[in-house]
Amino acid sequence: MAGHGTEEHPHGADRLCEAGDRVYSRAVRRGRVPRRDAEPVPCLLELALLHPDPDDMDWLVPTSPQEVMTRLLRGLYDDVSASQRRMGSAVAAFEWYARLGGPAPAGAGEGAAIRVLDGDSRIQGALDAATEACTTEVLTVQPGGIRREHELSEGLHRALALRGRGVRMRDLYNHVARHGQGLLNYLELMGNAVEARTLDEVIDRLILFDRTVAFIPANTDRTMALELRHPALIAYLVTVFERLWRLAIPLTAPLPDTRIEGISHREQSIAALLAEGHQDAVIAERLGISVRTCRAHIARLSETLGAASRTQLGVRIAQVGLHGPLPEVGAPVILPGQGSPTAR
Repeated sequence: MAGHGTEEHPHGADRLCEAGDRVYSRAVRRGRVPRRDAEPVPCLLELALLHPDPDDMDWLVPTSPQEVMTRLLRGLYDDVSASQRRMGSAVAAFEWYARLGGPAPAGAGEGAAIRVLDGDSRIQGALDAATEACTTEVLTVQPGGIRREHELSEGLHRALALRGRGVRMRDLYNHVARHGQGLLNYLELMGNAVEARTLDEVIDRLILFDRTVAFIPANTDRTMALELRHPALIAYLVTVFERLWRLAIPLTAPLPDTRIEGISHREQSIAALLAEGHQDAVIAERLGISVRTCRAHIARLSETLGAASRTQLGVRIAQVGLHGPLPEVGAPVILPGQGSPTAR
């Protein structure tokens, strides 16, 4: 009979059949029902909604609705938890499959507008693919000061491939990169295929191919990157690059004179950042130098400006105008303790 009842009543305790609803409701109201009343609805016994009365086996007593509800909710919670685990496994699996593919083609839909590249091999593979597809122009921002030889050699094969196809390249660096012999050797090797300029500060690393695809870091240690193909994002990054490029100084041109004897261009940049209240580590990062080098420059600034403390240094920086734009060419700059040039 149990098997027959299962076929006749294929449901759970959360949605009883009409006959089962009548018998269970009667049992709850009266406290028990005769066993014979439940024979047409064996589902109530199979679902443990009714069970034998220990005092009289001819009668059945109901499981309380509160207990049934608790049991149902526990089952639903287990089902939801299992579904969430399956969903997480499915997402992880297909994310892994997605990482096996190459870069999305230009003009792909919104789903390919931003792609996360996890790990050096994935990043290098995507850069190589974008290099192969590039036909016109590459724009890059390379922060971090003096470029190490291994950093330059890592991308050299891509740069040579681009030069071989007549692709033009423009690179932005920190001013301090001018002192790296490796960069000078690289630019000499690339000839007129590469134009380089420098600034006191640049944005984080950026590589733009043909104004259609860009790569930027996705974390601080650069073990992850974002591949961007959304036209609005690309247009924004191109605008940022072009405005920085216009402000930058060609690598072949000398840095402007500060017009203050004994203070270098880099020290003027440090002075401006000190005036904004930045700490040594932040200044060093923004200018692409080490903290130790930064502090050495600050010590020279203090000596040149006659400051005995950081507070006094801030005052001296403001007095000579190092905290903002320098005076026009030809305007006298008087250091603290100096008299007016006309009075001498």
